Amino acid sequence: MNEAAAVSVFLLAQNRLLREALTRILSKKSHISVVGSCALSSTSLNEVLAANPDVLIMDSFTTNPMHLQFVREIQQQMASVKLVMIGMDPNGEDFLQAIREGALGYVLKDAAADEVVGAVRLVANGDAVCPPQLCALLFRFVATQNQLPNFRVRSTLGLTNREQQLVGLISRGLTNKEIASQLQLAEQTVRNHVHRMLRKVGVSHRLAVVEMCRVQGMPI
Repeated sequence: MNEAAAVSVFLLAQNRLLREALTRILSKKSHISVVGSCALSSTSLNEVLAANPDVLIMDSFTTNPMHLQFVREIQQQMASVKLVMIGMDPNGEDFLQAIREGALGYVLKDAAADEVVGAVRLVANGDAVCPPQLCALLFRFVATQNQLPNFRVRSTLGLTNREQQLVGLISRGLTNKEIASQLQLAEQTVRNHVHRMLRKVGVSHRLAVVEMCRVQGMPI
């Protein structure tokens, strides 16, 4: 982008005080212009489209259907907009989903003002930014992608992409606790995934799931 031009930013946040605080902070920067702000609602999509910002900051991003639907509609109708998500907690699921949805920036709710400003500047220039504590998660996630997804495993055994990811980690000898730590999930969540896999495949042991996936051509 042209460095001489101000980056136009739209703030989408449920909390009015947060919107006003971020507006004051960002408006003080000569290279940033806040072109609108609102809470997520049935009319917010049209408000963002009308403002046509370079960067959209979305507060408290989660994987709930309303957030995901909004982000996907924005991406479809305004492909050029750069997304900066503010996550409530260092939640691995929310972070990875934000990346899948096209976010170039991800900051946490306790980020300093300068971090938010820096994130806007970086994504506006086509760079990416995420909290240091989540970078390792992203690297580990990418490292497992050579195993995923496998269409034959999905169609024959009914295993989702997430379940196939767990199969790859199980094949490396990781326990449920170790998998939970690596993917930043609750151990009970991993346990539930494993139980569903056993039920789908019709076996009683997790290593049998690994062997069934190998038979179906999964490269593990």
